[in-house]
Amino acid sequence: MYQGQTIFSQVMGFLPQNKFRQCVKRYHGNYRVRSFTCYDQLLCMAFAQLTYRESLRDIECCLRAMQDKLYHMGIRGKVVRSTLADANEKRDWRIYSDFALTLIHEARKLYIDDDFGLELKDTVYALDASTIDLCLSLFPWARFRRSKGAVKLHTLLDLRGDIPTFIWITDGKVHDVNVLDILVPEPGSIYLMDRAYLDFKRLYELHQCSAIFVTRTKTNTKLRRIYSHKVDKTTCVRCDQTVALTGFYSKKDYPEKLRRVKFFDAEKGRSFVFLTNQFMLPAHTIAELYRYRWRVEIFFKWIKQHLRIKSFYGTSQNAVKTQIWIAISTYVLVAIMKKRLRIDLPLYTILQILSITLFEKMPILQAFTADDYRNKITSGHMQLKLFDS
Repeated sequence: MYQGQTIFSQVMGFLPQNKFRQCVKRYHGNYRVRSFTCYDQLLCMAFAQLTYRESLRDIECCLRAMQDKLYHMGIRGKVVRSTLADANEKRDWRIYSDFALTLIHEARKLYIDDDFGLELKDTVYALDASTIDLCLSLFPWARFRRSKGAVKLHTLLDLRGDIPTFIWITDGKVHDVNVLDILVPEPGSIYLMDRAYLDFKRLYELHQCSAIFVTRTKTNTKLRRIYSHKVDKTTCVRCDQTVALTGFYSKKDYPEKLRRVKFFDAEKGRSFVFLTNQFMLPAHTIAELYRYRWRVEIFFKWIKQHLRIKSFYGTSQNAVKTQIWIAISTYVLVAIMKKRLRIDLPLYTILQILSITLFEKMPILQAFTADDYRNKITSGHMQLKLFDS
C-alpha cells in the first residue's frame, strides 16, 4: 500500500519554492506574520482553484475536515476564514503576479518546440481582452458602466502550448488597444489581433520594433492599392495587394506600405479582409494565422469555466488581483506538470481528476492512467456454486 505524499503535495512539488520565497521577500509578504504565511495562502487558494470552492467558508470547511492531512500537504498555519480573508486583502498581489510570471517563463521553455498547427519557426502570439462582470456596489473601484462594474483581462497568449505570457488586469473602462502602450514587442514575433487593436500609430511602433502583426481592417479604413499580386483562388484567397493608407491622420501615423489580403470563408459564407506588415508569407498562410487567433478566445472561455475567476472571495482590488494571479499560476502549474510527466490528457480532464483525488495517497501518474482491468470469469468450473443442482 502506498504511504507517500498526497496528490496535492505531489502537484505542489512542481512549484519552485525558492523562486516563491524571493517574490515574498521582494514585497515583504511575511512581515510580522506569525503563523499563516504567504505560502500557506498560496496553497489554500490553489486548493480552492483545483476543487472549485465557492467561498472562503467553503475553503475553511473542506480543509478543516482534512485537518490531519494539512501538515503533509504543506499547510503549516491554521486555516481560518478571517485569516485567509485578511491575507487576500492586505498581502501585496504583486507577490503572486511575479511568481506567475516565473511559472510562465518555465512553462514556455517546456512548450517551445510544440506545433500549434502551422509550420512556422516564429513565435506566434494571440492578443485579446476579456471582461469579467462585477457588482458595482460590492466592487466600486471596478467601474465599467453607470450601474455596472467589471475587470478586464488583457492577455497575450503564446500559441505553442496556449501559455499566457502577459496579463494586464484593469477596470472595465480601459480600452483594449491601450495594452499596446505597455507591451514590449519581440522582434520577429507574430502578433494576431482583432479590429479593436487597429490603431496605426501603435501598429507602426510594432513595425519599427521588427515585430509582425496580422489584424482585420475596418470598413471605413481608407486604403489605396499600389500593386496586386497573383493569387490561387482555390485556397479561397480573393486578393493579395500592397496598399498604402490615404487618410490624413492614418497616413501620418503609418507612413509605410501595408499588405491587404481578402479571404472568403466558405463555411461561414463571409469575407474577411486582413492587414499585415508581413510580405513574405503566402496569402493563404496569413488567413490561416488569423484563424488561430480564436485560441485566445477559447482560453478565456476555458479559464472562466474551470477556474474560480468569475466569483471572488474578496471585494478589494488587491483580493481580486490576488485570486486571478493565483488562478493563472494554477493553470500554468498544471500545464508544467502535464509536460514533465508526459500526461497524454487534455487540461480539462487533468483538472477534473485532480478535483476528486487531491487527498488520495497514490503515485500521481496512477491517477491519470486508465485502468481497463476487469475481473472476468472465463471458465465455469472455477466458479463456486451457491446451490447444488
